[in-house]
Formats: sequence, C-alpha cells, structure tokens
Amino acid sequence: MYEPGPPRVTSVGRPVELAPRAPDPSERYEWTLVEAPADGGATDDDSTDDDSTDDDSSDERDAAVLEPGDTGRPDDPVVHLHPDAPGTYVLRLDAPDGSHRQRVRVFPDERRETTIRVHADDFPVDDDAVDRVSLLWRHNDRLLARDRPTREGDEWVYRTRVPPGRHGVGFVANDDRANERHVVHEVEGPGRPRLSLDWRVERGGGNASGDYDGAGDDIGGLRLVVTADVDVPPDSETDPEDVEVTFLVDDRDADPETIERIEGRAEGHTLSVPLADLEGTDGSRNGLRIHAVPHAERHGAAATLRLGRDADGRPTAADPHARPAWAESPTVYEAYVRSFAGDTLPTTFGEIERRVEYLVSLGVDALWLTPVLASPTEHGYHVTDYFETAADLGSRAAFESLVDACHDAGIRVIFDLVINHTSRDHPAFQLHSAGVPAYADRYRRTDAAVDAAGVDWAALPAGEAPEYRFDWERIPNLNYDDPAVRAWMLSVVDEWSGVVDGFRADVAWGVSHGFWKEVADRVPDDFLLLDETLPHDPFYGEGEFDLHYDTSLYGTLNAIGAGREPADALADAFERARWLGFDDPSAQLRYVENHDEDRYLASHGEAALRAAAAATFTLPGAPMVYAGQERGNETTRGPFRWHDGDNALTAYHRRLSALRDAEPALRSRAVDFSGGRSAIEVVDGDPDRVTAYARTADSTRNEGTADRLLVVVNFADAPATVEVPDRVDRELFADDPAGGEVVVEHVAVLA
Repeated sequence: MYEPGPPRVTSVGRPVELAPRAPDPSERYEWTLVEAPADGGATDDDSTDDDSTDDDSSDERDAAVLEPGDTGRPDDPVVHLHPDAPGTYVLRLDAPDGSHRQRVRVFPDERRETTIRVHADDFPVDDDAVDRVSLLWRHNDRLLARDRPTREGDEWVYRTRVPPGRHGVGFVANDDRANERHVVHEVEGPGRPRLSLDWRVERGGGNASGDYDGAGDDIGGLRLVVTADVDVPPDSETDPEDVEVTFLVDDRDADPETIERIEGRAEGHTLSVPLADLEGTDGSRNGLRIHAVPHAERHGAAATLRLGRDADGRPTAADPHARPAWAESPTVYEAYVRSFAGDTLPTTFGEIERRVEYLVSLGVDALWLTPVLASPTEHGYHVTDYFETAADLGSRAAFESLVDACHDAGIRVIFDLVINHTSRDHPAFQLHSAGVPAYADRYRRTDAAVDAAGVDWAALPAGEAPEYRFDWERIPNLNYDDPAVRAWMLSVVDEWSGVVDGFRADVAWGVSHGFWKEVADRVPDDFLLLDETLPHDPFYGEGEFDLHYDTSLYGTLNAIGAGREPADALADAFERARWLGFDDPSAQLRYVENHDEDRYLASHGEAALRAAAAATFTLPGAPMVYAGQERGNETTRGPFRWHDGDNALTAYHRRLSALRDAEPALRSRAVDFSGGRSAIEVVDGDPDRVTAYARTADSTRNEGTADRLLVVVNFADAPATVEVPDRVDRELFADDPAGGEVVVEHVAVLA
C-alpha cells in the first residue's frame, strides 16, 4: 500500500523527492540509504572496522545526501535525495505494511558555470533608486528575494551553475515585480536524447548475443524482447546507435535477485525477458514494468512498458501511461468561467450549460473550465474549499448537470486542479497561522528575512514566514513533505476524477514529480492530465502528464506576430521541443493565448491572429481556443462578446476546426517543414511572413481524404501569392479548385 513508486532517474545536483504512496498521516515511516556509488562514501548499512572518524565522515555524507522532509515529525515520511556522485542509489522505506525498495539512477552533473548580467540602465526604474535586486526564475522555484545578484560596475551580476539551454531570468529591482527586467540567458551545450519502446516475441535460445542460458525459460523458449528506438537532439554529436540505454525493472514487480538477472540481459538497445519472468512474485500475471532511459552527453526522460501475459498465456505489452484515445488530438476550448455568460448576466453552471450548443458549433472535443471551487476571488485560483463548488456558480448538482450536458454533446470536461497552494483565507492556513499543532506542517515556511510581502506574518516559529511563489502572498505554498497534505490532495484527486474527464494542473511545476506520478497511477485509465509547466519540460511526461503546455510554440507565435522572427521560425519551435527531449509532437497543447496572457489580437492584429490560430489547428498536437479568441476579445479576462463579437472571425475558427476534424493528415503526428517550405515559392507578398509545411496521414485515413497535405500560412496583413506543386488541384480550407499559383490570405490547405 505504501510503496514509493517507480525507480527514479536524475543527475548529480538535481534532487529527488521520495515518499510513500497513499500515506496514512497517523502512521510512522523511515527511510534508509542502503547503497550509494563508491565515490560517495559509505552507507547506513555498511559494517566496517574503521575508526570513529571514518564512521563520522560516512554519517555526515549520508546526512548530506539524504535530507529529511521539512516537518516537525520525528520520523521521515518524505525525504529528499541530493545525489553527489553518478551511479545507483538504493533506499529502503520501512512502512506499516513492511519494507519497500526504491532505486534512483543518477547520471553525471549536467550543470555548467555561467554568469548572468543585466545593465543597471535596463531596469524600468532609476538606477539611484535601486538598492537591491532579486533573481526570479525556474532554478529557484520563482521564490522572490532568495537569490541576490551583486553590483559590479554598471551591471548586476549573478554567477551560478545550470544545465545547457535557454533560461528565462527575471531581475527584480527592490523586490517589486513592477520593476522587473526579463532576459533570456543561454548556456551552451547539447540537448537531450529521447526514445520510444517497441516489443516483439522471439522463440528459441540466444539472448541478444546468442548465449541464452535457459534461466526462467518456458513455452518452448519464448521470450519478450523490448527494443528502444532512440533519437538524438538536432545539435548532438552522438549517433543514435551510440546513445546508451539503461533498462530498469520496477522494484515493485520483482525481488532484487530477479531484477538483477533480468537487467543483466540488456544488450545495447534491447532487453529480452523470458515469459516465466512476466509472472509476479505472488504468481499473478500482473507482469513487469520496464523503464528505459537514454543517455549520452545528457540523459533523457524515461519511457515505460508493462509486460505481461493474458489469460491464455500469450505475452502482452502496453504503455501504462498511454494517453486516452479521446485525447490523442482533441480540440480544447478554455472558458474563463466568470466572464463566459457575457457582460450582463452573472455566469453560473446553468448559464454555461445553456451555451453548450455554441461549443458544439465550434467542433470542440474538450471544455477546460477555469476553477469552479469555492474561492474569494473572481478568477478562482485562491481555493478555500476543495470539496465544494463556488456558491456564485452553483451547487455540486448544477456542476454535474453541466458535465452531463457536455457528455451528451460529445464534449469532455477538464477541471482546473489547483493544488500547489491554497488561499490564505482557507481554514487550513488560518489554523496553521494560529498555531494549531495539527496544522503546523501543512504549509511551507521560509526565513522571514527573505520575505518581500510587507505582511506582519504570524511566525511559526519566530523568524519564519509563509513561502509563496513570485509575489503571490495571498496563496501560500502547501508543504508536500507533510503526509497529511499528500493524503488531503489525493482525496481531492479522488473526489473530482470520478466526475470530470481530465485535470489541467495549475502550477504543475510547483508540485513534486513523485506526487504527479502517483496521481497518474490513481486516476481512471481514460483520464487526461494536462500540465501547466513553464517553461517546456519533457520530464513531466515521464509517467505523469499526457499533454503539455507548448511554451516553445507559444513564444515563437508571439515573436512572429511581433515581427521579431520570420514565419519559418515555426520549424525552430519544433526543433526546440526535440532539443529539450520531447519525443511525441502530438503530446502538446498548442495555443496562441490563455487567461494568463495578453490577447494575441490586441498585441499583433487580426491577420496575425488568423495565421497563428491556423498554425495551432494544422500542426500536430491539441489546438486550444481561449474563449473570446474567436469572438475578437481584446481584454484577457473581460466579458465574452456575445452580442458584439466578430462573427466572421468565429466562422473562421469553425472552419479550421471542421477541416481538422475532416482530414486525418491534420491530426497525425507527422510534419515536414523543410519539404513543405521547399515546395512553394512566394511570388507576391512578404516571404518572411509566409511559411509552409507538409502533413501526412496515418495509414488509417478515411476514404475521400488526402494522404498528404501542404499547409501554407501567411502572417502578413496583405494576401500572398505562392506558386505550388503541379500535383495540387484543390484548396481545402476555401473548398476551391487550386493549381499553379494560389492566393493565401491567412491559410491555405492544399491537396
């Protein structure tokens, strides 16, 4: 019951949180570091005749590597492993139901020395008015006032070690985000390799090297062979065949001796498993979970297969974290709840239900509702009760009626799950602040010396203050080191996963990977998990989320709209995702705006909006429309424009949705930028504002649809004329004949 989950993978310098699953806060738990790489020193279970100095050194090293969670408990329900050497760390969790084994595979340190600078004159405040600067970025969890650049001449300078990549960094003058200067700092280095797993059944002797020893053999020597299909980032100097692959058998599925024997059969990119080993230690046919990790200059995200046997003894294999079939390529619509009924009526669940027909007309597959739980705020992200709907929106029964109406219309419902923080008006935080012992560990605390809120916080103990991200002082961070918090939030997951079809996880990057892995294993099989992870991070797809915010494409679409990048930069956004380590281009939520961002129309104009929307609907992935985008809204969270909206723009979005639904090639995973761009020539118009790409259908395309499409997108205010291949005879978006030269106003889909 309390097993800690799958083997974990990290690198030196990147800590890992470890915790029992489904914890009972009233029980006791204890973690022990059993084995560690030799370079790191001894472990708790080592016996030695060395003198006390060596023992003390070993104990000090173990204490530095295995840090207990931040609670007042005498036991260690949650710990943080800070690996100091590459290799495999083995830990033991002693829980009420027995002992559990947890392995962590650690790769070499990826961080590089770097210096980040900003000129004093670049702040939006006079230099002589700046007396301190704070750094705000992903590498300090967006915790204001924790990291301080120093003044060197005319610059503010921060020296650190971070992995290769582009890092968005905020320099905040006087700890006031109104005075923030944002820079993009690039650290040179390679991207991450990635892999996918395939399998087959082989008969007869021989492992990968031909020396099969018969151990665990059954059914005439049948074995199941797992093969890793490896790819490398665009800038890698390593060939795919030279990327190493580490196979890890899940410690929950077999004893250590069996695991060692199976993993010892790995050869290069393959692992063969005799069918007898697919039976669990209890004789069941639950099988084995096999995790595979690619590593070259850096390591990539793990992929997983569950191997087993069916009732007839035949071998099976499946991805236990496969996306629901309905979510392979859905059209998502985000409704900002309290503005959706317009500028006169207050929005309620009933009012949204009365407008479901509108969503049907847009061809929507999934409706994402911003938070619907009790909250003192208009936006709903300050939750005060996780088990009650907001009184102004309606009752639980009214919410379920809305969900049923959506289901009757063929629309799934995505619930905004806000569990990084609560409102500071939540009773739990009030009890925490008032010193009620049972709530002492529910929220994270920090040194009051780095608090920038200016609030006279109740200190627990003296000198501490609540922790919050950015300047969000009204939403303190929950403490996931406390098993009571984990149990509480798992009950929230259970409460709503039986009502809706998916979660959009708010501030997903603020909650630990281990907790999200538990959530993914807990929700129903056909449930969608969508992360808000800023920036783009492939590790949230490692047995956690099905769809990811595509911040890479979002940033590129804005750069193109503003004229900072040419239209061909769309290809760069996809290359960026490959460099980061994403394997599946369809596992992305493609959007041009959302409730946290400026309206694209207001920033870049209608022509650019139409082109950007067309890109989201004609590229692989899940296109998202933010309510009002299709009506011409220019205020981010303002009233939905029902009576005065732009019907032509709405019809344009309907056409994009209908065409995407009709043409399998637009829903496939394949996209060819170089082939598409080389297939056209801009003969009239601005070539920098025009791009093209080819889409290819899967083998299951419908009769009467095209197996290959050429998409041309024009971001310019004026139409462009392009010369197209001779094979083109129809423009599908306009449903007109086409050939020779085609006039592209915003988008053309050519067959």
